[in-house]
Amino acid sequence: MTVAAILKHKGARVETVQPTATIRQVCDLLSIRKIGAVVVSGPGAGLLGVVSERDVVHAISRHGEAALAMPVSQIMTRHVATCRLTDTAQDLMAMMTEGRFRHMPVVEGGELLGIVSIGDIVKRRIEDGELERSSMQEYIAQAG
Repeated sequence: MTVAAILKHKGARVETVQPTATIRQVCDLLSIRKIGAVVVSGPGAGLLGVVSERDVVHAISRHGEAALAMPVSQIMTRHVATCRLTDTAQDLMAMMTEGRFRHMPVVEGGELLGIVSIGDIVKRRIEDGELERSSMQEYIAQAG
């Protein structure tokens, strides 16, 4: 299973914010969209970083309620691992496990094409397993 197949199934929509957005605004977006991370980008600047729930928790732990008024540029992960459409789910799982992160933007030719989470990968693997199981049962029933 490739990243292209995952995006085809889940869609390529990516929630983005400007680096000047506040952490409170990001929290609202994460809550409303029921997602775990947003991409930080600027006009014509492409991918500047990623802000995840984990980044927000760390900021609140360090700065208390005052963190909510801080711009995301102060807490975002700047060195973001990205993947390509041809990468496999296994490649992503290995990178995510090693890097200890759960979201990976899909970038090709400098263009942001989507974002894949560990949850997206697990969901697709379960669906693929169910399809395989169903096909096998059908095959056995026809053979018997």
